Amino acid sequence: MVFSALPFLYIFLPLCLLAYFITPKIRVRNAVLLIFSLVFYAWGEPKYILLMVATAAVDFFAGVLIDKNRGTKKAKLFLFLAVLLTLSSLGCFKYADFFAESVNSLFSVHLPILGLSLPIGISFYTFQALTYVIDVYRGRVRVQPHFAKLLLYISMFPQLIAGPIVRYSDVCAQIEERTCTLQKAANGILRFCAGLFKKAVIANFAGELTEKLLGGDLSALSALGAWTGIVAYALQIYFDFSAYSDMAIGLGQIFGFDFPENFRYPYAARSAHEFWQRWHITLSTFFRDYVYIPLGGNRKRWALNMLFVWLLTGLWHGASWNFVLWGLYWFFFLMLEKLWIGESLEKLPRAVQHLYLLLVMLIGWVFFYFEDLSSIKAFFAAAFGANGLVQITQRTIISNHSLLLVVAAGFALPVLPFLKRRAQHFLQRKGGRVMYGALALCFCVGVLWCATAALVGSSYNPFLYFRF
Repeated sequence: MVFSALPFLYIFLPLCLLAYFITPKIRVRNAVLLIFSLVFYAWGEPKYILLMVATAAVDFFAGVLIDKNRGTKKAKLFLFLAVLLTLSSLGCFKYADFFAESVNSLFSVHLPILGLSLPIGISFYTFQALTYVIDVYRGRVRVQPHFAKLLLYISMFPQLIAGPIVRYSDVCAQIEERTCTLQKAANGILRFCAGLFKKAVIANFAGELTEKLLGGDLSALSALGAWTGIVAYALQIYFDFSAYSDMAIGLGQIFGFDFPENFRYPYAARSAHEFWQRWHITLSTFFRDYVYIPLGGNRKRWALNMLFVWLLTGLWHGASWNFVLWGLYWFFFLMLEKLWIGESLEKLPRAVQHLYLLLVMLIGWVFFYFEDLSSIKAFFAAAFGANGLVQITQRTIISNHSLLLVVAAGFALPVLPFLKRRAQHFLQRKGGRVMYGALALCFCVGVLWCATAALVGSSYNPFLYFRF
């Protein structure tokens, strides 16, 4: 189940909200959230719910044993076993076949291919489970003595299958006690509806344009079609993923939780370094705090530590060599800026810095989109004119979607927050708080209507990060 699915919007979510708010007791509300979260996950893949519960159980008992043996070698042993067992399921389901296929290809052997389907959201809930057991070992959070509460943290449906990566330290106090206010719920509904619009309207239509231009025969792709296609994909993946984060944060606010921000208009960045301070923030900070710094951070072998982090970042996104190339690509530009061009880049006009980042980012998405090297090579050949500059059919497709591209580009930049601040300032000055509330209500109703119409009228509704 995904947030932009009609059964979620009109059946699952209303029933969950009704069951949640008819009782004021936090204990019962936690139970309601846990039950609905398990149903949410089981809706698509019921057999894998046991894997998620087992992951939670491993880290729950590891946390208890670490706490009982704190300061001893046994605590370190239990941490090692917990990390090993937690990552083993991720390695088995996500990377075993990739490793076997790579070894078979390189050494002409015949390792067995398991053919396991990837459980939904396994990369996200695995990392969240790890933050708990590692932070218990570090003494940064108290051990959770109730398994149901830890399972609620790991399985909570708003952030279960596509993030943001919520650390246990972010929500441990809120699981025990939280306040649901009308203002917070209203802000959550508005945030959820903004995400729903970004997903159901912008991301889906950008995805359809991407498929029309890049999903066919690349030997017939013109330069205009290639660059427009990769721009459309850049918009699709941003609005797809940031929309899920918006909806997750909004749902969290409705239920009384405060989840961390995951995107801060990354396409407004002016360097690769700034881009990764704005894109998938919770993943970047996870690798920084749980991989880069423990390896030595900036104190020793920082370049090697950074290389290792970006190899892991690429592999986290997918078990394929194109994702490894994608990670190495970003490592190259981050190193380039840090060692050579960083100071010179800062002296350039802001517009030039921004164009530099956009070009680097668009080329990077090529490695992310195409899974085989031959397609990557064919795309770059087309992008630089090997198949001609313009093709009539592709030009017509682009013309028909030109308004979408302009609107999407506007939403990808911090234009709306500026307009929202101006509107709030004007309405408050005029004593128009009621008017602002009415406009917000009209926006939510309008988004729900538009999203429903878009979802009913189209079968194209993927979540790109759904299987991570």
